[in-house]
Parts: sequence; structure tokens; C-alpha cells
Amino acid sequence: MFFIVKAKDHVRVEPHLFALPVKEAVRKQLEKTYENFIDEELGAVIAVLDVGDVKEGILISGDAAAYYSSEFSLLVFKPILQELVYGEVTEITNFGAFMNLGTFDAMIHISQTMEDFVNFSKTGTLMGKNTKRVLKKGDLCMARIVAISFKTVPPKIGLTMRQPGLGKIEWVQEDKKKSKMLAIKMERTAGKEDKGKKGKDKKEKGK
Repeated sequence: MFFIVKAKDHVRVEPHLFALPVKEAVRKQLEKTYENFIDEELGAVIAVLDVGDVKEGILISGDAAAYYSSEFSLLVFKPILQELVYGEVTEITNFGAFMNLGTFDAMIHISQTMEDFVNFSKTGTLMGKNTKRVLKKGDLCMARIVAISFKTVPPKIGLTMRQPGLGKIEWVQEDKKKSKMLAIKMERTAGKEDKGKKGKDKKEKGK
């Protein structure tokens, strides 16, 4: 999930940035500091959105840089357990698929790719034994986060698509269409039964 985080910190601005206006120098320093920054509590920093109030700079003996107490906003992405995510399949392997979430790549184990027994094909695809559904590189999918580990950088994220409303977008659309048709069929059957019951009641009253 994406968040906007407001923070306050003493930003160490390096000497080569002194020629710039203070806010611009602080922003460039923050962009350098938070480039590729990933933290379990904060998440992954995508961008420095804004620099707010900046106090007077402080010099420390023996340090050529200047320190500015600054308020700023960051755009971050933090994966959350059970969160629904949308992404593109970037790789298919014999043990599952990898899906890009925009910031991180997440893994879907082969057993979690669909409600079926799944085989890995030599063509680089995953195919369901009964449904004949095929998952390949470039497919757009909906999945749910079921595991997160920040023991490595980037973090390891596990996904599942074995739930209603999840999977390859085409599959989701097919399932919705089938559900809609089934609901209409059941409604018509119920209507016929209700009509037959009413006709039977009328005959009994006529007797």
C-alpha cells in the first residue's frame, strides 16, 4: 500500500550543495539519502514529495557539512499482509511465478497460482490440468499478500491467487460472467417453482 509520510529530521547537507537555495539543497540531500531506502517500519521510499519548514543551519566543528532541522513528506510503499495487489507477471519458473508490484517483485508459488493442479510447460508457462488455464509472462493479475519477510533487501513477498476474485484478469472476468449466468438461471428456476406453487394453491382452493 502507498502512504504519504510526514517526517522531521536534522538533514546533513554536503558542501557541494551550498550554492543552491536552502530548500532545494535540503531536497537534493534527502533524495540522495532516501534513494533505494528500504525499512521494515517505513517501507520503501518512492520519492521525496515536499520540503516544508527548514530552520537555520548548524555547523559542527570538524564537519564541513551544515545541518538543517527540516520537515518533509515522503511517498512510501509498504506491503501489508492480506492486502490485494495488482501487477504484471515478469517471470515464470518451474516453482512458480514472479509478479512486479511497481516497487518490489513478489513470488507466487506454483501451488498458489490457480485452483487447479498446475504443470510447468517447456514453453515457459504454467497450465492448469483441468481448467487448461495458462499463466505466462506479461499477464496482468490480482493477488493477495500472504507472507512478508524483511530479512533480505529487497524484502521477500509471497502471494496467492487461489481465492475468489483473484488470478489473471481474464480468469476473474470469466468467473464473474459464469457467476452472473448461474444467478440468472437460479432466479428463473425459483420463479418457475414459485409460479407452479401458486397455480397448485389456486386449484386446491377451487376444490
